[in-house]
Amino acid sequence: MKRYITLLFFGIMNILVAVGCSSDDKGSDNSTEPEKVAAVAIEKTNSTKIYVHYMPWFETKESSADKKWGYHWTMANKNPDIIGANNQREIASYYYPLIGPYHSGDKNVIENHLLLMKYSGIDGVLIDWYGTYDVYDYRMVKENTEQLIAMLDKVGLEYAIVYEDRVTKSAVDAGKAISVTSAAKTDLAYMQNNYFDDKNYIKVNGKPLLLNFGPIVLQTPAEWTNVFNTLTTKPTFITLWDQSVEAGENASGEYAWVYKNNTYLTNFYTNTKPKFSVAIGSAYPGFKDFYAEGGGGAAIGWTIEHNDGATLDETLTMAKNANLSYLQLITWNDFGEGTMFEPTVEFGYTYIEKVKAFAGVKSSENIFPDISKLYDLRVQKSGNPDIQKKLDQAFNYFVSMQPAKAKQVLNEIK
Repeated sequence: MKRYITLLFFGIMNILVAVGCSSDDKGSDNSTEPEKVAAVAIEKTNSTKIYVHYMPWFETKESSADKKWGYHWTMANKNPDIIGANNQREIASYYYPLIGPYHSGDKNVIENHLLLMKYSGIDGVLIDWYGTYDVYDYRMVKENTEQLIAMLDKVGLEYAIVYEDRVTKSAVDAGKAISVTSAAKTDLAYMQNNYFDDKNYIKVNGKPLLLNFGPIVLQTPAEWTNVFNTLTTKPTFITLWDQSVEAGENASGEYAWVYKNNTYLTNFYTNTKPKFSVAIGSAYPGFKDFYAEGGGGAAIGWTIEHNDGATLDETLTMAKNANLSYLQLITWNDFGEGTMFEPTVEFGYTYIEKVKAFAGVKSSENIFPDISKLYDLRVQKSGNPDIQKKLDQAFNYFVSMQPAKAKQVLNEIK
């Protein structure tokens, strides 16, 4: 009997110890959960709102339904499966992204891009958008756009849509819409229901900002009036430079782009900007398209050399002298046209460092390599959930403007 009681006692103790250990283990797991922190705005002295034009159209073999690289990495004759002696994939561009060719819907890529933007003083992204219809790669572009949007609020950046109205004809030609105006109405209704009311959607004069790359198909004021009449709130509508006449009174202004040389930008600031309540300037590092070499069609026919950053210096100086309320950087990642601000093998972080100086970012600390390190670790440690939690914490420190803590977390990961 005594022996039985002793065994019972030790049995109960073992259960209690086991429960205690289980409880401790659970507590330990909780302690690794990333600290929840809100995004904090970066401190800068330039009051100009700085936005960057963004292409969400890149696709890899892993992301595509047909297991093929997307057109924007291949055009007609390039094969990213071919890796050269420089350890770079063969892509349809003269320039190579620092993180290599990627899928625009990849959360690690989006995280990398948005953190680099934030620390360079960029306020938000103007997303090149191809509508709602399942034609060509438009559906993929929309899905990638919404992956991007999902992370913007976490980082503390704004966004607006740049609508490509050329897609309305594609929708009609594919039998998806009865007319170009009905296609546009469908696309605009979707924007209103899903984007315009977001707290971080850009508002200008109290209304959602909507840019149009053109107009290209809807070229009369009557058509745009017809399209906008279905919306509860008419957006602040901005067309490409010299195109607002096609939208008539529906347009609140125009935005500059990149063309041949800086004379056109000078003309925009001198003659176009004074006419409108909203005029969005532009700055770019250069222009060198790959279309002819990539078999993607005829070459544009002109080039603006990058000149070791001198072209960007000049366009940023022009923007500063124009006393702009809004500036669009052209572009974050149009590798096919060579206008990318995204860090590349060729230019490193040079272009976003120049944006950082233009924005008057108060911190002089060089954070960009650490943001790249976060991306590299995301990829290298993709199969380790514990390390991914630590990287989540580093991300949270970055967005809350605690880069020293973020770097400490990164440096502890082996």
